[in-house]
Parts: sequence; structure tokens; C-alpha cells
Amino acid sequence: MTDRPLTLMAVHAHPDDEATGTGGVLARYAAEGVRTVLVTCTDGRCGDGPGGSKPGDPGHDPATIALMRRQELEASCAVLKVSDLEMLDYADSGMMGWPSNDAPGSFWQTPVEEGAARLAELMRHYRPDVVVTYDENGFYGHPDHIQAHRITMAALEMTELTPKVYWTTMPRSIMQRFGEIMREFHEDMPEPDPAEAAAIAKIGLPDDEITTWVDSTAFSGQKFDALAAHASQGENIFFLRMGKERFAELMGMETFVRVKDATGAAVPENDLFAGLR
Repeated sequence: MTDRPLTLMAVHAHPDDEATGTGGVLARYAAEGVRTVLVTCTDGRCGDGPGGSKPGDPGHDPATIALMRRQELEASCAVLKVSDLEMLDYADSGMMGWPSNDAPGSFWQTPVEEGAARLAELMRHYRPDVVVTYDENGFYGHPDHIQAHRITMAALEMTELTPKVYWTTMPRSIMQRFGEIMREFHEDMPEPDPAEAAAIAKIGLPDDEITTWVDSTAFSGQKFDALAAHASQGENIFFLRMGKERFAELMGMETFVRVKDATGAAVPENDLFAGLR
């Protein structure tokens, strides 16, 4: 045993991703005295601009949006009591198929070895006991999420560290409830076409394949406020329309798949640090 605090490192693609998928665990573990390190890989420049403007629209200035989103990210981290924020500052690649995927300097165009080497240096510095990122598909196929997964797994190979490693996921049972609640808030929302419905049905995992269920309901208010800090993207953050009570009901449990472990802790588990304390 050492005097070094337990450390959680979450590797995310964009400003606001930290709140959506891991806001609860970041807040919960910070309150428990764990050092929480957030690595955000891109600058978010492909997010919404003033008035909901999209990339390529008049008034959408990527540099201005990147600065604004950094300020929002810092505000979110303050809400979640994140100990350390590290930004790799690659250019946001946009959604799969956008022209920005091919832009020089975009995260999607960055060699995995380059991004991994930078992340490996951060891992050596912080020596995380737990690392969290996305699965191979970036949860839903976003190129920057996929790239975050790739550099994280490659960085772990570059170090001699043996943290517990988790990928974020969502139980299919909750994904189904999401669909029901979205229709509740959007009564005129059309049913997805069969191909889209099939793709949505593949997001997340069957409940019995999820290894780790972390109850962060007590911190759902912080998670909600962290999402709200990303005000420029409010049009895209559906969860904010629920109000805090519904949000806590649906988003209070955060779920993961454990993919690397040296502790032998039994699964399913209810603590990312099971076997470490």
C-alpha cells in the first residue's frame, strides 16, 4: 500500500461526453477521495454554433466554437469536481461521413501511434488504477469515439501499467426506455425506418453481458448540471428536457464492461475499484 490516492482516468472524445457517460462516476469517486483525471481528445469544433448553426453554415466559426466548448468543459469539470483535466486538442472530426473526417489535423486522421504516445505519457504521469473509455465502435460509431478507443488501448500496451480497464455501455433494457421517453417528449417523432431501427437495436448490450453497475443516483444532480454547463450544445442534449427527477431515474446507474483486470474481483460488480480497496 502507498499514500498515493486511487486514480480514475476517463478518456473521452469531445467536451460534454464526460458528463453523458461518466458524469456519475466522476462525481461519485471524487466525493470518495479518488483522484479523477479526464482526458478530452478533441476541441469540439464541429459542435453547434450560435443559433444552432452547423459546420459549414454562416456564423459557424470553428475556432470560436472550440474556445467556447473548452470553457464549458472547464465548467462541467468544476461541477463534477474533476481533479485534473487534460486536453489533447485534436480537431473534432465530426460525424462519420462528414468532410471534416478528412481534414488535416483531425483526430480521425491522426495516426493511432501518435495519439497513443501522448496518452501513454499521461498514463505514466497519473498512474491510473482504473481507465474508462469506449468500445471498438465508440458506442455508436462516431469516428472520434472510435479513435479514442484505439489510442487508449494502444497507450495501455505502451506502458507497464496494469489498471482495471472498462468500456462504457448501456443496457438494452434502458435503451428501450430511452426510445419510449423520447416519443413521450416528441409526440410527432416518426418511427425510424427499419435499417435505422436495426442499428439502434444494436447499441448497448443485453443486461446480462454488463459486468459493472455503478449506482450514482446520489450524484445525478451534479451530472445533470454538468450536462447543462454545455449550454451551446443544449439543442442536442435530449436528457436536459427531462428535468432532474426523470433524469435521475433514467441516468442514475452507469454501466460498463470490464475488459482488463488483475484483481480477480468477482463480476457482476458495483464498483469500478472493486478489488483495489
